[in-house]
Amino acid sequence: MPPRLLVVGLGNLPHPNTRHSVGHVIVDVLAALFGIHRSINRSVGGFKGRSDVLLFSDDIVSLTLFKPKLLMNIAGPSVASALHSTVKLPASMVVVHNSLDHKVKVLSVKLEGSANGHNSVRSVIDALGANADFYRFRIGIGRDRAVDPANYVLPDMPLDGLLHWNGISLDRVCHELGRIALRNRTI
Repeated sequence: MPPRLLVVGLGNLPHPNTRHSVGHVIVDVLAALFGIHRSINRSVGGFKGRSDVLLFSDDIVSLTLFKPKLLMNIAGPSVASALHSTVKLPASMVVVHNSLDHKVKVLSVKLEGSANGHNSVRSVIDALGANADFYRFRIGIGRDRAVDPANYVLPDMPLDGLLHWNGISLDRVCHELGRIALRNRTI
């Protein structure tokens, strides 16, 4: 049986083309890349799809993609439901979210730890309780210190100007997912 991964993209459906919803963007790009059809799953409160994919080398991974329907700062219960209905183990879940503290287009991978002030990640940690040892893919969106963070992350902007999730950047996302899947094969 191939290793299983759940990739959750945090974002706000009413604000799809914003820095705030970069987690949704990554999940959408992965769905297009691997041909994963997602549909609304009312029992977990979001859009979910699954397929066996080849991430890197010759390893097949059972990949589930999930976009919570709830606003990102209260998405924790929905993410916990998706986790419990799919991979079960928090270490088999990757939560993709924006990071004001990282430079634009930088991917930072982290296992466990605090929310670092990110309300959406805090919501997920609170929903999981003591079992919050999941991976985070923090996608750098930069920060304009002269602008209120809400005014920086929420305006619509052309995504091609923000991120080019093709080539090396998307390869890095897939490579990191593959590394996590290989680690989980031994669990």
